[in-house]
Amino acid sequence: MDGIRSTNPVAVGDWVHFELEAQTDDLSGIIHNIEKRKNVIVRKSVNLSKQQHIIAANIDTVFLLITLNNPVTSTVFIDRFLVSTEAFDVNTVLVFNKIDTYDTQELVALEELIAVYEKIGYTCLKLSAKELSSCQELIALMKNKTTSFSGHSGVGKSTLVNTIEPGLRLKTSEISTQHLQGQHTTTFAQMHDLSFGGSIVDTPGIRGFGLVDIEKEEISSFFREFFELKAECKFNNCLHVDEPKCAVLEAYASGEIAMSRYKSYLQILNDDEALNYR
Repeated sequence: MDGIRSTNPVAVGDWVHFELEAQTDDLSGIIHNIEKRKNVIVRKSVNLSKQQHIIAANIDTVFLLITLNNPVTSTVFIDRFLVSTEAFDVNTVLVFNKIDTYDTQELVALEELIAVYEKIGYTCLKLSAKELSSCQELIALMKNKTTSFSGHSGVGKSTLVNTIEPGLRLKTSEISTQHLQGQHTTTFAQMHDLSFGGSIVDTPGIRGFGLVDIEKEEISSFFREFFELKAECKFNNCLHVDEPKCAVLEAYASGEIAMSRYKSYLQILNDDEALNYR
């Protein structure tokens, strides 16, 4: 495990080699080796800026739960998360929760947001975490897979787990009426077996999402619609900001690239706090 720059060198989802300690009653043991991971969900450590925190490892699909209010999931947060999962090869599905609480105007905004991400190839689901009937498509994608729920506190991760697997009885809490933010009920990542096959990692709520091990020149490669166009740019090292004959800028000017996506890209590109360089 030498050289791992992480606050948690062993993460939920890891396959490990271990040896049980002799003459103990609590099945404690010593981990000797961690198998090579196929992927990780990782973010910059909140307290240690030069280290990363591994949220989960060896995940088949991560479901990012998104809400338009109570709490608000910003497009910048969504895009930071997607950059990281693209970089670390984690299949990501966007789950738009609490659709039963939205008014007509919010439902229009929801469809517009979904259109942005479906256009660039992301699977998007709409559901109410409290209603099992709306979760059938999600359950089908989870069956016999190792999956994870992620997102802000209060978006309904634990509620959703309880709906699809009532026997787990995970603790949930109401949204703070003072700040309209979720309150942490899951304090550390936990993996649970599912009765219909597979397992789910329920993770603590994420307030911010700092990126790690990504150079500025690499960021555009993890925006799918940018990556498809970057070979057409005049310069190989184009950052898609103000360079001449930039295919990405031309696509943005014509409306082919969504304004929210391009604004997220610029914010990540120009925000040193968002990146943790090698």
